[in-house]
Amino acid sequence: MTFMKGHEGEQGPASGHNRSDPILNAQRRERLMAELHRHGAVRVTALASLLQVSPVTIRRDITWLAREKRLVKVHGGALLPPGPARAPRPVDRLTLGMIVPDLDFFWPQVITGARTAAAMLGADLRLRGSSYDPAEDRRQIDRLRHTGNLDGLLLAPDVRDDLSGIGALGIPCLLMERAAPAWGPNAQPLESVRNDHDAGAEAALRHLAGQGHTRVGLVATPLSPNADLIEEAFIRACRTVGLTGDLTVRDTLRTDPTRALDVLRACRTTGTTALLVHSDLDAIALSRAATANGIHVPDDLALISYDDELAHLGEPPLTAVRPAKGQLGRMAVELLVSRLGEGSRRPANRLQLVPTLIVRKSSIAHHP
Repeated sequence: MTFMKGHEGEQGPASGHNRSDPILNAQRRERLMAELHRHGAVRVTALASLLQVSPVTIRRDITWLAREKRLVKVHGGALLPPGPARAPRPVDRLTLGMIVPDLDFFWPQVITGARTAAAMLGADLRLRGSSYDPAEDRRQIDRLRHTGNLDGLLLAPDVRDDLSGIGALGIPCLLMERAAPAWGPNAQPLESVRNDHDAGAEAALRHLAGQGHTRVGLVATPLSPNADLIEEAFIRACRTVGLTGDLTVRDTLRTDPTRALDVLRACRTTGTTALLVHSDLDAIALSRAATANGIHVPDDLALISYDDELAHLGEPPLTAVRPAKGQLGRMAVELLVSRLGEGSRRPANRLQLVPTLIVRKSSIAHHP
């Protein structure tokens, strides 16, 4: 059966009813909302099967209902909106706290993944923002605990935090996007979910080596808490792949065009023909500076961004290392709920997620 785009008139895989009828549309959407209120979250594929329509129709319904602010659209499905629309919390429902450093870049997708998993597992998720400040983290933890019972905590702390306060919480805690120490407070193992930056850097450098590059460099913004980890990963990946990586720059290029020119001059001096740049905004600023100064990307200088929030908007579109984000949030919640259910009966988990290399024009050489 062929479905045509742009019409509400698809027929379900096992239905001969014309879905362009406004009454049928309204009835279907009310059934969708009933399922959402029953389960807290719904998946497109499950709804399409249940309501005997195509996934395209369900996605269109979800988009329509999201515009009406009756639900929150997420990848692959929908959630109930926060606030009074949620049903009262059952006494046996878990309450998880989640503290993230900001609500810009990277973390919104982590939050969406965490909310999806919490809804599927029957848990409430209470979100608080911080700023990679250990003192602010502790204030937010106290506020979460004062709002009622807190069964577990998801935390993205600053790398300088010694985590000494976690042992006094008396509840399971899982670290996000930070490696757990060998032993946590009170000699108890902490759990963690984070990206494997070694794998991300190595994927980028293997790609550059395959394009014929032998001398590569790194530009890492000091604004990122992962700058140290990415620099260490870059150094190890150079050794593993067999590339020369003499040029390492710690600077933020997005605010001052002269800083990008300094990097371009350093590339010329060292013979560097490819750069790994963290983050997207700095990589885009560098690409623009290169073009303005007659340096062709990628033939004269190949660029790979380490971020992939805005890399596709570069000119040319930037090849990018894409850290796991939504998956990180989902797995963090799943691990914490598992820990709450099984306790010390299972060993502590420390998971590393492998970033994905998204190849675009900024790193593909145009060979004659």
